[in-house]
Amino acid sequence: MKLTPSHRLYGLGAILLVALTICSRNFSRIGEPSFFIPLALASVAYLLAIRELFSTPEFPRRVIIFGLALSALWQIQFLRMPPGLDDDIHRYVWDGRVQRFGYDPYVVVPSDPALAGLHTSETRTLNNPEVPSPYPAGAQLFFRVVTAIHESIFALKVAFVLCDLAIVLVLLDVLRCTRQGEHWVLTYAWNPLLATDVAGSGHIDIVGVLLLLVSVAALVRRWRAVAAISFGLAVAVKFLPIVLLPLYWKRVRMRDAALAAMVLGLLYVPFFNHGRIPIGSLGTYVQRFRFNDPVFAMLERMTAPQVVAGLAVLVGFLTAIWMRRKSAEGSADTFAWPMAASLFCAPVVYPWYLLWLLPFIRSTSTVPIIIWTLSIIPTYYVWHLRTVGRPWLVPTWIMVMEYGSVAVAAAIIALRRITRSAALQCSADRVE
Repeated sequence: MKLTPSHRLYGLGAILLVALTICSRNFSRIGEPSFFIPLALASVAYLLAIRELFSTPEFPRRVIIFGLALSALWQIQFLRMPPGLDDDIHRYVWDGRVQRFGYDPYVVVPSDPALAGLHTSETRTLNNPEVPSPYPAGAQLFFRVVTAIHESIFALKVAFVLCDLAIVLVLLDVLRCTRQGEHWVLTYAWNPLLATDVAGSGHIDIVGVLLLLVSVAALVRRWRAVAAISFGLAVAVKFLPIVLLPLYWKRVRMRDAALAAMVLGLLYVPFFNHGRIPIGSLGTYVQRFRFNDPVFAMLERMTAPQVVAGLAVLVGFLTAIWMRRKSAEGSADTFAWPMAASLFCAPVVYPWYLLWLLPFIRSTSTVPIIIWTLSIIPTYYVWHLRTVGRPWLVPTWIMVMEYGSVAVAAAIIALRRITRSAALQCSADRVE
């Protein structure tokens, strides 16, 4: 009996569940074969599922519900696992804690002996303790609110998973409003990065993703004030979506933009110190922090890192302007490509940075981005290298595999489009 697309999707979902459950059990061995092998199997199953979603116009609702239920199961498996000893989430707890004690996270340095009494068992191992916080004011507000409810890593992870659930609901609403198949929600919900970097490690990026998607949903419904404010709040969580500003030109009113700017400014008011703009260790981040950055590393040899960082932002802006002109209004890929282009030139490209792209990858043009969300996973090998005393550096062979996979996917899509265009031209010539 021939399997239907629904049956194949059921099977692939079951493979994802088994593979990611095994991966979660080995989460403390991140970067080792016992972590990578099941994650690689999950990635292959995800790609095969994407192929089914592209080839089938519509799936029964029961298939979508089943798929979302499966994703909830493997999220729970990762939620139960503790993150790494120096994962970013330890810094989140610290930032929330010091705010509640009246300190400024953009000023205090966690390694300061005078602040030793402020530390808990969950904050003593935070990474880069010699610098203050680099996170924007919106992220700081989130840390403070969650830690005020319950100060723990687990509470933050639960909050991030709830944001993930909210994204699923908002994305379903966007798909209905734009008359796209609801099955596309699985391109988001089944991506392995959500399991490892939201339910597993717990990263603040997912909060910004939710706010950005709310902004997009508001644009679809022409709720311009909500769109502008939500966009401003997303930028207040992480600065990456600032490159999407051209997509809002003439889609929101000037008064809406002014309101969003006001909200963003108000978030920073508690942190102003003698008129200085509170940026914490953001300058240090650009000057010193490097990870998975082949383009940035090449350009940095020719000019200052601040200039190259500005160039990365400019590339995102220009991509947004170009996408705005060539793509249909509200097209998902117009939001994905500017951020992807900016990240491609960034000084640091961690796997969880690609979370920002996940709600917007549901067209053929975004297949290279889909590949990137999987080809970046081998960079976790660096975590293992660090445990054996090797430098915090992505091996060249991993970067070649990561970015080479994206380049090959882009080349194949471009070749197919050229071939299709040539075939259509030949057909038109014959008709004439």
